[in-house]
Amino acid sequence: MIEGQEDVTWDDWVAIAEACERSGVGTLFRSDHYYSVVDRAERGSLDALTTLGALAAITGKLRLGTMVSPATFRHPSVFAKSFATIDQISGGRAEPGLGAGWWDREHEAFGFDLPEMGPRMDAFEEQLEVIAGQWGEGSFSFDGEHFKIVDLDALPKPVQRPTPFIVGGRGGPRSMRIAVRWASEYNTVFSGPDRIRELRGKLDAACAKQGRNPATLPLSLMTGWIVGETREEVVDRASRLSRWQNQGDDGERFLAEEVDDSWIVGTVEEAVEQLRALHDAGCTRIMAQHLLHRDTEAIELIGREVAPRLESF
Repeated sequence: MIEGQEDVTWDDWVAIAEACERSGVGTLFRSDHYYSVVDRAERGSLDALTTLGALAAITGKLRLGTMVSPATFRHPSVFAKSFATIDQISGGRAEPGLGAGWWDREHEAFGFDLPEMGPRMDAFEEQLEVIAGQWGEGSFSFDGEHFKIVDLDALPKPVQRPTPFIVGGRGGPRSMRIAVRWASEYNTVFSGPDRIRELRGKLDAACAKQGRNPATLPLSLMTGWIVGETREEVVDRASRLSRWQNQGDDGERFLAEEVDDSWIVGTVEEAVEQLRALHDAGCTRIMAQHLLHRDTEAIELIGREVAPRLESF
């Protein structure tokens, strides 16, 4: 999972995608932001959906998705059409993700409205209904408080039937209720095994309340990732990440003071044990937040050494 708003260029995206396909990493997610989330205005950001469409055209097997797109950025018809296009270009490899949006500085800078949380979630829920309706079979109409669709059969449909859809949230009852109704996957961020176990229980309860089989709604996690073949390699990556964040080059200090227990950190063997604990707690997929995006060797390590060890889970 790449934070595309932190100065990831098109050449970087090509190198990242090639490293994924070369090493066997199955899915590449990118954030969907227009502005650095650490408020570094000098860092550029390519548009997420345009980038995924371009990557879809030059890759052959890599699945591609947003983790996650803010609902405040685009009219739901634009989002639905864009991801149907990505899915068509890729031959069915798109994994759209949507959340309610949060980064106030970004919204202010680009002129996007960021309503209070209640109205924002109301609009978010309407957007999901509009998107699902446009990806469904036949014509669709919708008349809500925020959006109105009149007798629309949006063609072409996505290749994938049904189309996977990830809803992001932090475990609040409303986001879970929305996910149970609309999502094929619920994603949360920066959580250890205890929190994952708690969220899995809440998600199961929400499914039961709405009459859905919990097994049909997997729980995934996006979290920080610093993994190497040796301890020295881990510390080196931590040093580079510390410099990237303008915090000096002391990797050991960075690991001790800036990285919490929700991150996956250590050698391959240590990372696998952390992943096993998350799996046992109810997590089905990890989106590894790789902040050193030009370090493609770290990406290849995931595909070459980490992923094969997870097959026994």
